[in-house]
Amino acid sequence: MANQIVWCDIPVLDLDRAVTFYSAVLGQPLKKQDFPGMKLGILPHNDGEVGGCLFTSAEENPSNKGIMIYLNANGRLDEAIAAVAANGGKVVQAKHPIGPFGFRAVVLDSEGNRIALHSD
Repeated sequence: MANQIVWCDIPVLDLDRAVTFYSAVLGQPLKKQDFPGMKLGILPHNDGEVGGCLFTSAEENPSNKGIMIYLNANGRLDEAIAAVAANGGKVVQAKHPIGPFGFRAVVLDSEGNRIALHSD
């Protein structure tokens, strides 16, 4: 098994707003997909890679507590951080080193989810 994490679901309140936020922060457009009974914003990834999506649900809400997912901003971390506030998010912890594992910034997305942006 190459990856222990295979997929993530990120709950959002407003799918269009969240798609705009994540597209700007990640520097790549998210694909919106409709399925019976649900609409998703698919995070950029290639077939066979770890992926994830944004989704709305009456049962699940965004949270700034609990599990924190790290999203790839490799080579463009400063640009990603700059896009956070401009797209309705908030920087909680500015860019800082995480030992031999590179750098991260902890942010709240446009929906209130706590995520980390990571770069080598």
